[in-house]
Amino acid sequence: MAKVKGLRWLVIGLIGLVTVINYIDRNALAVMWPAVSRDIGAGKADYALLVTMFMIAYAAGQSLFGKLLDRIGTRIGFVIAIAVWSVSIGAHALVRSLGALLCLRVTLGVSEAGNWPGAVKANALWFPPQERAFAQGIFNAGAAIGAIIAAPAVAALYGAFGWRATFVLVGVLGLVWLVPWLFVYRADPDRHPWLSDEERAHIAARPATAEAPEGAAPAPGMLALLRYRQSWAILLGRFFLDPVWWLFVSWLPIYLAETFGFDVKQIGMFGWVPFVGAMLGSLLGGWFSGVLIARGWSALAARKLAIAIGCAIMLPALLLTAQASTPLAAVLLIAVILFGFQVAINNIQTMPGDYFAGGAVGSLAGISGTAAVAGTLITTWLVPVMTAQGYAPIFALAAAIVPLALLAILILGRGVPRIADATLQTKQDPA
Repeated sequence: MAKVKGLRWLVIGLIGLVTVINYIDRNALAVMWPAVSRDIGAGKADYALLVTMFMIAYAAGQSLFGKLLDRIGTRIGFVIAIAVWSVSIGAHALVRSLGALLCLRVTLGVSEAGNWPGAVKANALWFPPQERAFAQGIFNAGAAIGAIIAAPAVAALYGAFGWRATFVLVGVLGLVWLVPWLFVYRADPDRHPWLSDEERAHIAARPATAEAPEGAAPAPGMLALLRYRQSWAILLGRFFLDPVWWLFVSWLPIYLAETFGFDVKQIGMFGWVPFVGAMLGSLLGGWFSGVLIARGWSALAARKLAIAIGCAIMLPALLLTAQASTPLAAVLLIAVILFGFQVAINNIQTMPGDYFAGGAVGSLAGISGTAAVAGTLITTWLVPVMTAQGYAPIFALAAAIVPLALLAILILGRGVPRIADATLQTKQDPA
């Protein structure tokens, strides 16, 4: 059987590509909202309800797919997630009422959530600790690239074909992606026929407590994971930090429309700029902690320093954005915010693999994603109320919660050892 050199990078490249598609799909509604809302007779409060329902479904989907991926594996778990979300976004073309749109946002939210625990689990399986944050950065850069592409591409498709045909076209992208995924991801690294002995040995060059191959131990129950403060460090870190990302993913087009009077075309011209910062932060944040690990730092110490730097970048930029008076100043400051966010979150998302062994990684990634959505929902509910006279109050709130995320990581994650699957199994619960 012929071997493929650098197969692990091909795998994470495919995951990065589907993350681009994920963000094009979810952002399509926000970009075209001025037109969609006019045709179905909806307003700003209805948009907040749609975001809320999407996020509730997304929260449930994170835990559901985290557990599912630990049970059925990464290959088929991704297939299920991508197939369902592609059909869901394509079916947006059929909506004639707010109720139908709400239902489709729910199915989209549940299925799109599977991408995140799936990526974290694949990362833990295919990469040694010193490469893991950079690999996670490639995946997270896919989210930023998707957001960069979404605004101008969706605006262009809308201009050419209208919003209904645009939803169909973006829905096809995920179904096409399934073909190379099923061809390339034939098995996990311990059994993949294309993986060379050298690359397999490189992937396996981990501490003695490193991840077991997928399926080597039963996936631990949720309550077993929640007995450890390592888990709570990640859960609370994401609860406080993720709302900053979703504030701009969900509301940036609306912010530009309400603050600066933008239409769909102008949103397409400006809305991609902040996500260039996010893409750079994804790659540089992972690269930075990887360099520290290569120089002898422990994985967790390197991650925590990168997280602290990311938070330090975000905080002043959020406060300055509250006073931005021009669209150019606003989008450039938001680019700085999202740069810092990705530096931090890229390293937080790799921590399940640093704290726990293989059977727990997908589950912890899933429930931490649920915690992230819980925090985001609070922000979503507050946006219509706090932005009645402008967006400065919501930016100030975002600035206030950034230090809370950092404190959760530094205090709860301090001085705790790595936990093996066997230890978790002694504290198993029926969840």
